[in-house]
Amino acid sequence: LVYNQPAGHWEPGETLVGACVREAMEETAHAFRPTAVLGLYSWTHPDTGTTFLRVAFTGETGEHDPARPLDKDIRRALWLSLDEIRALRERHRSPLVLACIEDYLAGKRHPLSIIGHY
Repeated sequence: LVYNQPAGHWEPGETLVGACVREAMEETAHAFRPTAVLGLYSWTHPDTGTTFLRVAFTGETGEHDPARPLDKDIRRALWLSLDEIRALRERHRSPLVLACIEDYLAGKRHPLSIIGHY
């Protein structure tokens, strides 16, 4: 079992912001409205050599649909304190989990307008 923020992949024809909204719903059953880009993060898995690029957003959660099934690989969505998140560091999916949280707490934000979609 590993811990991660909602994450996923783009689907054909989808905007980056649209993918964020969809993935948040699929993995948490919460509506999500992105308000800013937190940052771009790259990480190479030490065992596979696969490099991942994460685009992290900040925003506002909305309505929750407790009857909505989560993606098949998601056991449940949790709200954890910062101390709990730090205590679980060894079970994070990647170092990006805590890096994103620390950047959020440091106040890092970029306007959504930095993302061009054509």
